[in-house]
Amino acid sequence: MKQTLFVLAVLGCLALPRGADAALIVYDAALGPEATGATGSGHVTVTWDSAAHTLLIDTTFAGLTGNTTVAHIHCCTAVPFSGTVGVAVTPGTLPGFPMGVTAGTYTSPPLDLTIAGTYTAGFVTTFAGGDLALAESALIAGINEGRAYFNIHTSAFPAGEIRGFLTPVPEPSVLLLLGMAGAVAGVRRRRR
Repeated sequence: MKQTLFVLAVLGCLALPRGADAALIVYDAALGPEATGATGSGHVTVTWDSAAHTLLIDTTFAGLTGNTTVAHIHCCTAVPFSGTVGVAVTPGTLPGFPMGVTAGTYTSPPLDLTIAGTYTAGFVTTFAGGDLALAESALIAGINEGRAYFNIHTSAFPAGEIRGFLTPVPEPSVLLLLGMAGAVAGVRRRRR
């Protein structure tokens, strides 16, 4: 028993985030049809750099019914993983997002979470109490609570064709620790 606790303690220390790694938090989502009759699919990865106060968005999509018109992050729905809500990040659309296509890839420039132009006025007013300094924490809280989604709008579905609610991606070290804990639990069960 003491050996097991020692091994878990050592693995726990090894799994702690270090330096610059601790600043990057990754979220992702599978993108699927938002509306009846929509046919598109895709995937999005959003990386938040808590030290630099930036977001990076990488997405791939295909099979859209209509041509792309806008893409952005919506936040914060009343109920996690359901519902719709107004746009939070990038009034209009993401800078350089491919327009007029039914398939493609996109990587955003770093979106500065400290400037007003990154957010819609409605998001700052409603979810950050009108205080730009609170907008980043309100957005990240919404993402962490499952109340934010990435959305691609098209000419066929102006309100949104495909979307996916963002969820945190566990760090590899956390997955290792969970796997080891499961293995230890399995060994203990067999001994009993």
